Amino acid sequence: MSLDVSPALLAEAEAGVLREADFVDTVRTSLPYAYDLIASLATELRSGTADFADNQTPPPSEKERGQLLRALASDAIRGSLERHFDITLAFQNCHRVAAFRPGSTGTETHTRFTSLRAQVLNQSPEFRDC
Repeated sequence: MSLDVSPALLAEAEAGVLREADFVDTVRTSLPYAYDLIASLATELRSGTADFADNQTPPPSEKERGQLLRALASDAIRGSLERHFDITLAFQNCHRVAAFRPGSTGTETHTRFTSLRAQVLNQSPEFRDC
């Protein structure tokens, strides 16, 4: 299981009145490495003028790598984090995640980062099984 869902959150979901803030809080507590990494990228992006902020440091362990993969592989989690931090996320491999400014999808920089070429150039043998 990727999220530690509280009985209160489960009750909200069952009643059909799930608040996204409660869901994001569950993501924050269940996947702290992923949440903190994305929060730091959002902060870095907002504090500068660059088109994006990205992480190129591998997670410290497989536990953290798993958190990042679960957060970015889930449309619901990824979308909630994007809305919460007001960013657009892009993901290349088991740790290279980037935060872009809202509305950047389709720009030259975003397209270059998410291109087939960028994906191929960002590979290395040590990432083969990550």
